[in-house]
Order: sequence, then C-alpha cells, then structure tokens
Amino acid sequence: MLSVVTDAQAQDELRLDLDELVREGARRMLAAALEAEVDAYLTAHAVERDESGRRLVVRNGHARQRTVTTAAGAVAVRAPRVDDRRTDLVAGQRIRFRSVILPPWCRKSPKVTEVLPLLYLHGLSTGDFVPALEAFFGSAAGLSASVVTRLVAQWQADYQAFCQRDLAERDYVYIWADGIHFRVRLEQTRLCCLVIVGVRADGTKELVAVADGERESTDSWAEVLRDLRRRGMRAPVVAVGDGALGLWAALRDVFPATRHQRDWVHKTANVLGCLPKAVQAGARKALAEIRDAPDRPHAQRAIEAFAGDYGVKWPKAVAKITDDAEELLTFFDSSRPSPRSGCELE
Repeated sequence: MLSVVTDAQAQDELRLDLDELVREGARRMLAAALEAEVDAYLTAHAVERDESGRRLVVRNGHARQRTVTTAAGAVAVRAPRVDDRRTDLVAGQRIRFRSVILPPWCRKSPKVTEVLPLLYLHGLSTGDFVPALEAFFGSAAGLSASVVTRLVAQWQADYQAFCQRDLAERDYVYIWADGIHFRVRLEQTRLCCLVIVGVRADGTKELVAVADGERESTDSWAEVLRDLRRRGMRAPVVAVGDGALGLWAALRDVFPATRHQRDWVHKTANVLGCLPKAVQAGARKALAEIRDAPDRPHAQRAIEAFAGDYGVKWPKAVAKITDDAEELLTFFDSSRPSPRSGCELE
C-alpha cells in the first residue's frame, strides 16, 4: 500500500540523495578534466621518440584511488598517470608530469571546489571555459580551447541523452518538484532550475528532470511536464511541492489526475515566520500534531485546535494552514499513516 508521510527525516533522506548526486557529478567532472589534461600533455609531446621510434611520453594507467575533500563532499579520484622518459638536459633529471588541476599531494583543494560552479557559469552557459580555468589554475592548466570544447560537447551530450531517455517503463508513484534559484547575476536574471525527483513503485528514488525555467512560472513547469509525458511518463499518484502556484497550475493542465500534496517543511517555515519567537516552539509542536496525526479526522481536529489557540492574535499564520488544509492532508487519502518518516511504499 502506498504510504506518504512527510516530516523532517523525509527531507533529510531526499537531501542525502541529492548530495550523493552532486558528489557523483563532481567526481565525473573532475575525472573528465584530469583525463583531458593528460590527453593534452600527450598530444603536445607526441612527436618526441627514442632511437627505436617509440614515444617517450605515454600513459601509465591510473594512480591509487584517493579522496579529495570539496564543497560537494568527499570525492574519490583515480588520477591518470604519465610515463615521461625524457630527461631535463639542464637539471639532468627525469621530467615528470605534474597535474595542475590536482597535484599529487592534494587532499583538500579549494581550487577544485570553486572551479566546478565556474565551469557552469562561464563554460556551459557561454561556451568559454578558459577565463574560469585561468582564474584558478593559471594559463598553464593544460586545457587548451580544443580540449575544453571536447569536454563541453561530452557533458552536453550526456545531458541531452538524459533529457531524451524513454520513460515508458518508469512508473513514478509520486514526485517531488521544486525550483532552485541561483544567487548570481546572469543576463537572464529570472532564470531558475526546475527539478523533479520521482519515486517508483519499488521505492527507488530517481532524478526525473532538470531544466531551465523562468522563475517558477506555469508555462515553464508545463513545458517540463509535457516533455515528460511525451517521453512516456504516466501521471504520478501524488505530487509534493511548495506554494509555487505555477507548478500546481501546470499539473492541472498536464496531469489532471495527479493529487496535490503541499510540502510540510516549507509550510511550517511559512507559518512560523508569521509568529513571534516566543510562541514558535509551541506552534511547531501543534503543527507536528497535524502532520503526524494517525488519520484525517485526528488531523482535522488538530487543525481546529491550532486555529483556536493562535487564530485570535495571529490569523494570518492560521490561514496558511486552514486555507490549504485539503492539500496538506492529501496523503491520508492514499495511505495508512506511519510513525516512520519518508514517502515510502509499504
């Protein structure tokens, strides 16, 4: 039976999944950059050969895996190695390849931490990675314009494949949807990232869609949902989201059978924002009694109690619950409540 119970731990579980997604993206990005750096180094010295005509600079597998701490978390890396058999005639020592992106001693790199968002802002958005790379690694980073072009093409191809994959075999019982607004000054100041995470019938969470949008407008959300429908996605039973009106209007147009469930984390924050700090602790407990009620009748009585306690002095805070009561209690209609957290199948 489908059980949809929203609370703080459910948000923690989703956040863990998203953090893992970010770490995996950072790992792949860093691995691709290191491979490209080595390719550029090998290409630059491809003509240098020994007496037998063999190349003096060749690949030599990968180094042992190490962990680099970044803002995205701990990222496991296996850097490619280079066998450089040339000799520095001045110093009389073997020449060694040294990665500018990830030096051998590096275990915690602010450069790698900071360059990943800049690769997006200066690279994926404009096709110009060079200023972003030089700002942190200098002009000797080893990534030429042609190498950067190949990297951009590779990442764009991966994203296009993700956006075109067939969803006919996917059966998302419910989805989370939200818009992420970036605090950076871009040419398109209203741009945000629309994200949908789905849960399949076996309880597996998946990233369903990531797309650009104009704020969280109805048209932007509708385009995302229509694209998912064209690729075979069926209407989910329940959609969970915050108070962005564009999402709900788009759902009514594209997936009219999908039930609407308002996100309790956002709603709780909105209600507490209308109350003085002196009463917020008690109000939080009262809201938890509504959210965690064993069934709809108990939840409705808890709403009445909340209105009675806070409605006279703070009617605006109470209205945020009473006006959206139906959509806040949607999960009771398709589930049996559980004391455990999460949106899960039982």
